[in-house]
Amino acid sequence: MRDFEIIEIKDGLNTEPVNELLTESMMEGFRHISRLVEDYRNGTNRFDHNDEALFLCLLDNRVIGICGLNRDPYYGDGVGRVRRLYVLKEYRRHNIGRKLTEAVIQKARNYYKRLVLKTDNPNASKFYKTLGFNEVSGDEKMTHYLELTKEPYA
Repeated sequence: MRDFEIIEIKDGLNTEPVNELLTESMMEGFRHISRLVEDYRNGTNRFDHNDEALFLCLLDNRVIGICGLNRDPYYGDGVGRVRRLYVLKEYRRHNIGRKLTEAVIQKARNYYKRLVLKTDNPNASKFYKTLGFNEVSGDEKMTHYLELTKEPYA
């Protein structure tokens, strides 16, 4: 596969380039990208605080993946939340999700002590565990967490 690049959106997201992600994710039965676009458009969540970020994966100027970092609304200071990870089907298993999530983790290390997320997808659960996340049961607001240090994980 040709080289892809991970970029952090700093000057606002033009939602037009993520339409392919939106369409495919909806066809797969996932609603999180439509929520991302809707929240971005109405100003509910623009990933625009200093301790937040939205990353895109580009291949020849085509958006093939996305992942965000937000302040966690449930667990208070020191906790960030991985949000809205999605990679186009044809590009899965090429380390794009890993690189997007690693970008989120690196950014989060500057601001948070812990990173959390919620998923009901068994494949996503396995994926996050390969990145060092611990699985949690019985918590309705998170399914996985990662304790952050300034040092990269193993």
